[in-house]
Amino acid sequence: MFPPLPYLEWIEGRPAAARHDLASSDLRPNPSGSPPALVPGRLADLPDPDGGTTLREYVAAEYDVSPSRVVLAAGATHANFLAVATAGALAAERDDAADPTLRAVVETPGYGPLVETPRALGIRTDRFRRPLPDATLDPSRAASAIEEPGLERRFTHLTVTNRHNPTGVLASRTDLQRLATIARGNDGYLLVDEVYAPYVAESTGDRGFGGPTAAGLDGAVTVGSLTKFHGLGGLRVGWLVAPERFARRAEAVRNHVPALADPSVALARRFFSNRDAAVADARDHCAANHDLLAEFVAGRSDLSGPVPDGSSFAFLSHESADGDDVAEAAWGAGVLVVPGRFFGERGGFRVSLGGGEEASAAALSALGSVLDGF
Repeated sequence: MFPPLPYLEWIEGRPAAARHDLASSDLRPNPSGSPPALVPGRLADLPDPDGGTTLREYVAAEYDVSPSRVVLAAGATHANFLAVATAGALAAERDDAADPTLRAVVETPGYGPLVETPRALGIRTDRFRRPLPDATLDPSRAASAIEEPGLERRFTHLTVTNRHNPTGVLASRTDLQRLATIARGNDGYLLVDEVYAPYVAESTGDRGFGGPTAAGLDGAVTVGSLTKFHGLGGLRVGWLVAPERFARRAEAVRNHVPALADPSVALARRFFSNRDAAVADARDHCAANHDLLAEFVAGRSDLSGPVPDGSSFAFLSHESADGDDVAEAAWGAGVLVVPGRFFGERGGFRVSLGGGEEASAAALSALGSVLDGF
């Protein structure tokens, strides 16, 4: 149980050591190697909330749901763990399958911990493909994987990311509704990691920081945080939004693991009380980095792979080198990119612009010099 997570072990310490970080996807103006502050710079001069609105209530208002559907967590990783463990607990409590084995289905290519966490909890984890380069989210593929003959076990959940990690492809609420219907039809839940959903050039709605969200859909459990879009990873503030029955069970599961720290809660409340200005700043940051990345890729005939509209990250392929070759050569030149093997696709690599515009432009220039050497 609880096997090592190769990507997290690989990335540890690298952003701070790299001269040019093109791996970290959280939008932050300061270099990752900067000493941590007690109060993040972007929150330091902001006022605290006047009223007594709780963090749970702030999150609920963001997604236009009842606070009873919100469960707070110590970051997105913690929230994903709670979601998986809860889905497994609810499936185990059913008495409707001859084979008691728990079973989940997760997208591929995909983020490794979303595959390994259910396995660590004793849940058999199978995959359904989102074909590259467009990473199309095809409900029929998910349904076929869930309903595969001979695997009539207790289905727990179907997991997708939105934006898709690693490609940056964005799914619509309609797409997510179809998947949620499939999951509930098999007595499970749709789990959507939405930490990248707010990465949109223009708001697609008033909920979930402006990106498409599955929050509120029947059978959907969504995960969000202040880490990526808002660049506040040091606070370790995350949440899940779920049907009330699921949320109540997740609260019970949460008693088994560490809770969200009070200082983080206080700073998260400060963020939400100044939400509109913070979101506007993040959206401008994301848009500028998207333009840099799109221009870089369009200008290189040796690279292929889409840069989705509004996304500041993309999954790319080189005409004569695989993802490991590119990542190794880049690291030798002080440039950090993520090899595709960590997402189940060795042929490519993920490039992500999280830093300020000047630092991101310099990082892409350095990567270009590396690619010129192949």
